[in-house]
Amino acid sequence: MENLQNEKPQWYVLQTLSGYEKMVQNNLRTMVENNNLQDYIVDIAVPEEEEITEKNGKKKVVMRRKYPCYVFIKMVYTKHVWYMVTQTRGVTCFCGPQGRPVPITDEEVKRNQLEVITADDIEFKVGDQVEVLAGALKDFVGEVKEINFETQKVKVIVSMFGRETPVDIEFINIKKINA
Repeated sequence: MENLQNEKPQWYVLQTLSGYEKMVQNNLRTMVENNNLQDYIVDIAVPEEEEITEKNGKKKVVMRRKYPCYVFIKMVYTKHVWYMVTQTRGVTCFCGPQGRPVPITDEEVKRNQLEVITADDIEFKVGDQVEVLAGALKDFVGEVKEINFETQKVKVIVSMFGRETPVDIEFINIKKINA
């Protein structure tokens, strides 16, 4: 195996067969365990989001894949690891030129919530003024009232129609306003 002393694991995107995302995730975990690759392959994720569906007048919350046919993998790239991953059942290729992996940016990692954000990673605290960066409240300004690291959301009080309204917003969708 190649030397990985200074190598830092990075996130890459794998393309899979349609509907095989969870199977690929399980197959990769088994392959990592069987081949002792824990130092090379650190994490495997299939991003999902809650969706509310209505059937026969009843609302139901279901988990939907954000990116059908794609699996995210945090690994140290070596030719051996590339070979092992691409030979895993259900994997078609890495996303990148000629099927060679290209790591995704830190911004994409945050946007897809692939890693848990800790207190050291955020720039705001309770009482700070923040701007909403995305969603229905884009460009609104409010005050942080509560930070929940478990759900990765912040309760922000914004002024809508002359009323103070609390809203839950994901960490990545707000930015501290420098005074």
